[in-house]
Amino acid sequence: MALSERQNRILSFLGDFTRENEYPPTIREIGTAVGISSTSVVSYNLDVLAKKGYIARDKTVSRGLRLVEGSGAGAPRPRDNVVSIPLLGRIAAGQPIPIPDSDLPPFGYETIELTRGIIGREEGIYALQVQGNSMVDALIHDGDIVVMKHQEEAANGELVAVWLKDEKETTLKRFYLEGGQVRLQPANPTMQPIYVHPANVEIQGKVVLVIRQLN
Repeated sequence: MALSERQNRILSFLGDFTRENEYPPTIREIGTAVGISSTSVVSYNLDVLAKKGYIARDKTVSRGLRLVEGSGAGAPRPRDNVVSIPLLGRIAAGQPIPIPDSDLPPFGYETIELTRGIIGREEGIYALQVQGNSMVDALIHDGDIVVMKHQEEAANGELVAVWLKDEKETTLKRFYLEGGQVRLQPANPTMQPIYVHPANVEIQGKVVLVIRQLN
């Protein structure tokens, strides 16, 4: 079945953008480029292109578009924009849990795969599986995957992985430095914050993406 003029323009822009940037455009970027103000109209046409086999579309992630090889739109190799992120273990979103004494993390060398456009630069990026429900109001639930960017400092309000040195435990909380102490704040009204001395805190990374585990 032939494509409409609008669908041909979307397909052409998707191919050009992906080749130039090495990741696909967002729905809004497509709409701006082809003169469509409604994101729902863009989404409808993307669904048509997917049904006709011109693109692959993952609606669960931002920029979840990929040209299908042989579609005639100059699609890159399917895995050109796929990045493997190491899944290093579990992190508590509740009371802190101890880090196991092992040279290898609990998940060994397991990885997860994401499109390059979602995470931008790969340096210092890793993933952890959440254990616990203290961050449910931040839309992070037990079993979810959090993608982290390694950093050793945090601004107030940032969602970070924290290593508690004295306890040899790790936890996922919002960070606040207040009056000479650190408050590690859960996002669950049934749970109390953790207060610790700054010397006992080691920031291990900041949350940049949450991957929801659907049952």
